[in-house]
Amino acid sequence: MKPTARKLILDLLLGAEGRRLPARDAVTACGWFGIRENNVRVALVRLSAEGLVEAADRGSYRLGPQANELADEVSAWRTAEQRLRAWSGGYLGVHSAGLGRSDRGALRRRSRALELLGLRELERGLHLRPDNLDAGVDAVRERLHRLGLEREAAVFVASGFDAARAARIEKLWDGKALNRSYRRQREQLEAWMARAPGLDPVTAAREAFLNGGSAIRAVVFDPLLPAPLVDTEERAAFFDAVRRYDRYGHAIWQRVLGGDTDDGIAGENAAGPGAANAPRRASRR
Repeated sequence: MKPTARKLILDLLLGAEGRRLPARDAVTACGWFGIRENNVRVALVRLSAEGLVEAADRGSYRLGPQANELADEVSAWRTAEQRLRAWSGGYLGVHSAGLGRSDRGALRRRSRALELLGLRELERGLHLRPDNLDAGVDAVRERLHRLGLEREAAVFVASGFDAARAARIEKLWDGKALNRSYRRQREQLEAWMARAPGLDPVTAAREAFLNGGSAIRAVVFDPLLPAPLVDTEERAAFFDAVRRYDRYGHAIWQRVLGGDTDDGIAGENAAGPGAANAPRRASRR
């Protein structure tokens, strides 16, 4: 599915990891997806009005204050597994039943925060995840608040569930489906990297963006479950493939935005989009 100018610009900036995005690079990249320059300019104006992007200097942009917290979360995807510890069987819980549901913006931010940390709803307003995040409950609480969870929500460690609830908790995540997804996506990424040298650079850049976006989003939103809930070795292999793909795509985008589109792409360090499929050069200082 073709990305919108809005999504593509945000992905470019998220992947740029704090560096600036020249408007000309945004126009060029969007053009590869059939997006007209006028649409890109309009998207930049609207994103600026929302505080999601801001002018860095004449002709270039960076992420705005409204996007910085999400950017910090997304940028940590490469080291996601380093945030884990051994699981002793307990859970982290969030109770939000007393919070309002009429403010759609607040509800959207709350849902996104819970999803980003792999929390699943056991009962109305009660979300759980295994307590295997290395930072502990206090750091998780602050992380959720930064991502948009209201401070009135209770964040705590939970254990000792009755048998009926314990059985329902086990079904909150489909570990077998996750394992199949890890394997399938890894194989798809590796197959693409094997055939990428035969693609023209612009086609390779476009496909790297689309394919990598799905894979990186899967890492960002992965619940990071412990064994035996998932096959952690299969997950590690998938995450490693995404990191290789990311490096591969950075090089493709660097070459095409640099104007070098005459030669085919070759070598492992020549394809795979960045944190949100963006070229490192796109926001060169």
